[in-house]
Amino acid sequence: MPDTKVDLIPLGGLGEIGLNSMVLECGPDLVLIDAGLMFPEEDMFGVDVVIPDFSYVTDHPGQVRGIILTHGHEDHIGALPFLLRQLNVPVYGTRLTLELVKDRLKEHKMLSDVKLNVIAPRDILELGPFTFEFIQVSHSIMDGVALGIETPAGRLVHTGDFKIEQSPVGRDRFDLSKFAEYGEKGVLALFSDSTNVERPGYTMSEQKIGQAFREIMRTCDGRIIVALFASSIVRIQQVIDVAAEFGRRVAFDGKSMLTNVRITQELGYLEIPAGTDASLKDLNDMPDEEVVLITTGSQGEPMSALARMANNDHKKIKIKPGDTVILSSRFIPGNERAITNIINNLYRQGAEVIYETVREIHVSGHAYQEELKLMINLTRPRYLVPIHGEYRHLIKHVGLARQVGMSRDQLILAENGDRIRLDLDGVRKEGRVETGRVLVDGKGVGDVGQVVLRDRKHLAEDGMLIPMMVIDDKTGEILSGPDIVSKGFTFEGEGSSLLEDVKCLILEVFDRMAEERSQVEGLPPDISEIKTEIHRELKRFIYRVLERRPVIVPQIIAL
Repeated sequence: MPDTKVDLIPLGGLGEIGLNSMVLECGPDLVLIDAGLMFPEEDMFGVDVVIPDFSYVTDHPGQVRGIILTHGHEDHIGALPFLLRQLNVPVYGTRLTLELVKDRLKEHKMLSDVKLNVIAPRDILELGPFTFEFIQVSHSIMDGVALGIETPAGRLVHTGDFKIEQSPVGRDRFDLSKFAEYGEKGVLALFSDSTNVERPGYTMSEQKIGQAFREIMRTCDGRIIVALFASSIVRIQQVIDVAAEFGRRVAFDGKSMLTNVRITQELGYLEIPAGTDASLKDLNDMPDEEVVLITTGSQGEPMSALARMANNDHKKIKIKPGDTVILSSRFIPGNERAITNIINNLYRQGAEVIYETVREIHVSGHAYQEELKLMINLTRPRYLVPIHGEYRHLIKHVGLARQVGMSRDQLILAENGDRIRLDLDGVRKEGRVETGRVLVDGKGVGDVGQVVLRDRKHLAEDGMLIPMMVIDDKTGEILSGPDIVSKGFTFEGEGSSLLEDVKCLILEVFDRMAEERSQVEGLPPDISEIKTEIHRELKRFIYRVLERRPVIVPQIIAL
């Protein structure tokens, strides 16, 4: 009898936003769905990105049949270059998704080593004991798909990220009939996006954003600068179309924006009417009422094009009175302060700023409550497993499913590492596997852990103090110092009296230890013991005086 036990193991994305990755396992065969990253949290000093711990799949390289990507957002494809260094297996995705993957692989000089396979909606793919059908969905990036999966244990639906857009702009259509077809055939388990489960009703149509842009351009006489996600190709197209309608020309700024515009033009997904395209150099010679600039930086990223404009650091674009800046995105939690700083700086330079809280210029790419209910009713699963969201989102998705008639026994609340077992008896959690986060800092992958982060946090909060001195290796006499280097602790001019007290304390410690050592052994002081004692005494003294705990690193050189 073939093995009818199938396990799904989330490596990331359940209980958090980002890091989306899930293992599908049956016997010796494994398939990975998505390989995403997340950007560092505030206390992850110096960390560039965070990726899932892929040990569960990299420990069984000969068993992995492939990696399937649902769409091209960083939280679903961003960890691929790091994973593919350890695991060279075929990758499957839609045209736009794989073009975005290619761009990242080029940066890592890995493109020639990876097998990329293009799929399209309604294509069928067999990997090991699994058969995948790709179902077109609407999202905030083009070419997104859900997965219909035939397994030895039963039929599954994995929604990926989705919303049910019934008045779509562009080429993507939500394939309602295919989801209904799965519901007719029978679905054992639905794995459904939970990101927007807190929002009632339906997602607003992208068409309304085009209308908002039209109203703004109709009333603005100056330059218009639109900041949005570089992956929002449909919205970029709407800005271009409205600009052309009002006789404006469009320029682009920001590395990711320029890359995505190039890729989608080459694929035929983005169309710029003849005579509408402009370069940054052209803008200075054009009347203000003919200018539209589409740029990155809607989340307040410090090195983004918009941030440089707001701080008057941009080499080619200077904000001036009469400019209108549109932030066509939502405030992602954690970015509010950075975004409001940019808005304030833009106002200081005379610009008018339009953003989500004052006008409807953004719609989400994730389903609201009524769409999540509709997904359940279309597929009619025996079991629901909420995915993609923080823990409260998963809980609320369970509650939402109760409203459409699902019982508690049909709802599986899982977290990263839970082994979700599917077999002839149904669906349940059965054990756990080791999961976690891997921090990427520059070229280092995984070499920054909690101890390093704690030290960095310590340095950021209290600074560093480095006492330095040179002693005679034979006699133990001080030849130079003590000198004090203070970094982030106290300004040497303002804290000169304190630093003088620190020097005196170091001399007292040194003299005391030299005397004790010479009385016992007749030998010069031991350097490691002196460092330890200086560290202990300074730590105690500084906390008593200032209630601070700087990192103290004594340096003693023996000549």
